[in-house]
Amino acid sequence: MKKIFLIAVLALSTILILDSCSPKTTTGNVAAKRGNVSGNWVLTNITFERIPEIAVKSFLGESSYKCFIGSTWNLTNSGNGTYDLLSSTSCAAKTQNIFWSVSTADETFQFKRINEGEKPKNITDGYRLMLSSATNDSMIIKSPIEYGSGSAFIVMNFTKAVK
Repeated sequence: MKKIFLIAVLALSTILILDSCSPKTTTGNVAAKRGNVSGNWVLTNITFERIPEIAVKSFLGESSYKCFIGSTWNLTNSGNGTYDLLSSTSCAAKTQNIFWSVSTADETFQFKRINEGEKPKNITDGYRLMLSSATNDSMIIKSPIEYGSGSAFIVMNFTKAVK
């Protein structure tokens, strides 16, 4: 009887150790890596979780979150990238250089805005967003913000750009 109990404890311990070593995401899928995020993306729409749309005045350094809808993001595997904003009634067209990375440890997508003549290592501010999911054809990135007495999210939905 003691041998059966000992075998059961060892088997459960092994399962727990193996499970704790496997990569995870908030969606239960395998954690996204740089390779899943690299490429050309179109930000197709922005939605809101636990915050009304009207409460969001500016977003990622632009005057409105609407500036990003339809934007294209070119994210190279080296970490260099750009996003192109379209011209609209509230936003001017522009191309912004960025330096980006993915952290699988805390499931984040980070980027710094880079202006001409600047080096990423000299820039101390940037954006840390939650990488909710990234597959071959879609990506969801959430921007956490404080709203009321809790957290809320601005959700950016990307699709892979067709070349």
